[in-house]
Amino acid sequence: MPSPPVPPTRKKIARVTGAVGPLGIGIATLWLSIIVVLPLAALTVASFGDGIGGFVDAITAPVAVASLRVTVVVSVVVAVINVIMGTLIAWVLVRDEFPGKRAVNALIDLPFALPTIVASIVLLSLYGPESPIGVHLNATQPGLIVALAFVTLPFVVRSVQPVLIEVDREVEEAAASLGADNWTIFRTVVLPTLTPAIISGAGLAFARALGEYGSVVLIGGNIPRETQVASQYIQQQIEIDRPAAAAAVSVALLAIAFVTLFALRVFASRGQRREEQAE
Repeated sequence: MPSPPVPPTRKKIARVTGAVGPLGIGIATLWLSIIVVLPLAALTVASFGDGIGGFVDAITAPVAVASLRVTVVVSVVVAVINVIMGTLIAWVLVRDEFPGKRAVNALIDLPFALPTIVASIVLLSLYGPESPIGVHLNATQPGLIVALAFVTLPFVVRSVQPVLIEVDREVEEAAASLGADNWTIFRTVVLPTLTPAIISGAGLAFARALGEYGSVVLIGGNIPRETQVASQYIQQQIEIDRPAAAAAVSVALLAIAFVTLFALRVFASRGQRREEQAE
């Protein structure tokens, strides 16, 4: 009589699933500590260089609050634009065939490779005081939005594109055979699947816009309370020898980005779990 199969041990399961073990975990933790945790800890300590009162005064100063408000509002607008246009671009790249599709697909990643200061120079020459097309966005919040939309374009596109490729087309075809129009199919069949990826891409675009400097340094105008973003305010504080104030505003900006990304990640994870349970 054959003996019953021996259940696999935990070590065998780890080898099969590709787990790296304690050494890999230790190396990853050490690297993250050196690259991320220690710099953030040093920044936090520097932000309290003038004490708790100095920290509060730095982040509640009227100009600091105004720069944070401008940064957050513009970043939200940019994230919303990216959600709409990024999803549309991803849809076109996946579902449509047209001449030059590969070139367009390659252009999506150009903002990752192009120095952001170059983008600011190009935008200033195109939309500045001597605009060849008669559109003047220099030193305006719409100018900030255009600049930030350029540098954050790839995030939603590259988040949605692979998910859209894996969407089951048979469900869409079944809905169409039952008389559903294109909008109904997208809203009820495709969009729920894409939502986690869209939210993730929007969060990344928002976080990138919060800390962006190079693309807005020229076209933004750096006008306090109007077009001065937080990164420009931080640089200004460093230039006038107020490093503690600069660090304090940096920590506030970091906190906004972290809370936003964490909330979006939780929301996206819950949506993905609901979708898996529904299947």
